[in-house]
Amino acid sequence: MNFELSEEQHMLVDSITRFLNNDYDFETRRKLLQCESGYSKDNWKTFAELGWLSVPFAEENGGFGGSSLDVMLMMEAFGRALVVEPYIASVIMGGRAIELLGNDQQKQSLLPALIQGDLQLALAYEESVSRGNPACVSTKARQGGTGFTLHGEKVMVLNGQGADKLLVTARVSGGLTDPQGISLFLVEPNQAGVEVTRYATSDGSCAANICFDGVTVNAEQLVGKPGGAFAGLTTVLDEATVALGAEAVGAMEVLYKTSVDYCKTRKQFGSPIGKFQVLQHRLVDMFIQHELTQSAMYMAGLRNLEGGDIAARAVSAFKVQVGKAGRFIGQQAVQLHGGMGMTDELDVGYYFKRLTAIDALLGNTDFHLTRYVNLG
Repeated sequence: MNFELSEEQHMLVDSITRFLNNDYDFETRRKLLQCESGYSKDNWKTFAELGWLSVPFAEENGGFGGSSLDVMLMMEAFGRALVVEPYIASVIMGGRAIELLGNDQQKQSLLPALIQGDLQLALAYEESVSRGNPACVSTKARQGGTGFTLHGEKVMVLNGQGADKLLVTARVSGGLTDPQGISLFLVEPNQAGVEVTRYATSDGSCAANICFDGVTVNAEQLVGKPGGAFAGLTTVLDEATVALGAEAVGAMEVLYKTSVDYCKTRKQFGSPIGKFQVLQHRLVDMFIQHELTQSAMYMAGLRNLEGGDIAARAVSAFKVQVGKAGRFIGQQAVQLHGGMGMTDELDVGYYFKRLTAIDALLGNTDFHLTRYVNLG
């Protein structure tokens, strides 16, 4: 199997790396987290100008025609710099949902604006009772007249505080966890009955809880067939999971390399602490966990191109490995840096917090371990 990158992939990764090295240092990122939007709108426009927002979309929809492998390489580079711009939330989760489930009119009206950086999307699917399961939907869509009325609440909506349009899952039929009967609707955040509550997450980024109290949507706001959104939703979430895991792989790489450098310079009893064998073993274990996770990432990316249960199992296996390795590498990095590891003076704590948040997003380790077994 050939793991060499194509010329286009090399160019893509090189352009991202140059931008992040020149314009996205640690202090810049920290300031972005403190602004109202939680990210730089100028950076977002730069992403659009460089073509990064077009990568996941087909050429007939104005995109680059890239695959999940291309997105994976992008997100690994983003993870090294802890990029806060909502690429996964808006482009992967929101944009790909439109591309897979939307009609021609919806694609033509939304995707060009998204690719040009003029539109922000958010996928509202998570609920307090779902625990990562996209089939667990209690939000109701009651049909009446020419449209539907939405009642329910979504939690932990990534980019929900800044989205121009919301993609909301709601049940038109079936029981609480029935995959059939789930529809997807386009909702304006300023519509009557929509209440958005913004808050900061544990890693310093932003999310929102959104209540829908009698929100009226017409037939044109329905994305896909009534009750038939689950298959497309699952595909989108698996692609987002691979992208999120790739971001974690990039963050892990920085943590273990930073720890190696620190152990070479920090002295104790007159010698660099990196000479102590027990710490050398820790550093080797961190390196091994990163390599294992990166291998699982490539496997998930390649399997995801095939589709089906084998792809879903590879995605869940990857997410489980991300959760285990992220915790181990993060904890070891903090301990090796001592008390400074969790202060704001070093970036180590920020990487650890991001890895902890990634473990909980898009289904935690327990959810994906159970899913892997059930798909076997």
